Amino acid sequence: MKSFQRLTWLLPLIAFLVVSCHSNDDNTATDTKSSTLKEENVTYTSDTLTMNGYVVYDESIKGKRPAVIVIPEWWGLNEYAKSRARQLAGMGYVAMAIDLYGNGMQAGNPDEAGKLAGPFYQNPQIAKPRFDAAMAKLKTYSQVDTAKLAAIGYCFGGAQVINLPKMGEALKGVASFHGNLAVMPPDKKLLKAQILVCHGDSDQFVLPAEVALFKKQMDSVGAIYTFHSYPGATHSFTNPNATAMGKKFNMPIAYNAAADSASWKDLKDFFERIFK
Repeated sequence: MKSFQRLTWLLPLIAFLVVSCHSNDDNTATDTKSSTLKEENVTYTSDTLTMNGYVVYDESIKGKRPAVIVIPEWWGLNEYAKSRARQLAGMGYVAMAIDLYGNGMQAGNPDEAGKLAGPFYQNPQIAKPRFDAAMAKLKTYSQVDTAKLAAIGYCFGGAQVINLPKMGEALKGVASFHGNLAVMPPDKKLLKAQILVCHGDSDQFVLPAEVALFKKQMDSVGAIYTFHSYPGATHSFTNPNATAMGKKFNMPIAYNAAADSASWKDLKDFFERIFK
C-alpha cells in the first residue's frame, strides 16, 4: 500500500485535524465516575523516554478481568481520553489511557501537534515499542487477565490501534473511532486480533476510496473485522466538544449524540464477543 508515500498529503491535514480531535479537557457527556473507581497516574520507560499513563479500575470488583488500553487523539493524553478510560472501568475493565509521545509531551498548538504525530504516519513502527511498554506496565496489575487485552483509539489513536495488531501485537481486539484508514496493509501471518471500525459516513477526512481499500485489503487476508458507518456523523463524532471547535475553526466536524451512543454500544457488543 502506498499510504506511507502520501505523508506529504497527510501532513497538511494533521495540523487541521489535530484541532478537531482536541478536547478542551472537559469531561464528556457520557463519562462514568464512581466512588469505587481507583485512579492512578503512572510512569514507565521506553528506551530513553519516560512514558505517562492513567490507570483506572473498579475496586469493588474481585478477581481478574480484561484490560483495555486507550490511545488518544493527536493532541496527546488529555481529559477526554481519561474519561473514556473511566467509562471502561465502570464497565468492569481495567483501563489505561496512554500518550505515545513520551516525556509528558503534549501539543500546545496545531504546528506542534503535526510535528509530534507526523512521524507515526511516516514510520508506524515507532508506536510498537511504546505500546509494548504500556502493555507491560498494565500487566503488572494483579487485577488484569493478561490473556484478555484490547485497545481502542480516537482519530490519531484510531489509526494506531488498527496498525498495532498488523505488527503482531497480542491483542484480542482493537476498536477505532473516527480513525484514519490510510494505514499499514495487513499481514495474514501477524494479524490475529479482531478489528472494529466505527466510522462517520460524513467524515470528510476519510475518503470513500480509503474505506474501500481498507475493506479490500482486510478481505484479502481473511481478517475478522466489523465496519460500522453511522449516518450523518462527521469526523470527531464521539467528542462532545467537536461542534464548538468546528464552529470556532470553520471545520466540518460535529458531535453526534446518536452516533456516539451507537458506537459505544457497538464497542460493548464487540468486547462481549472477543472476551467471552
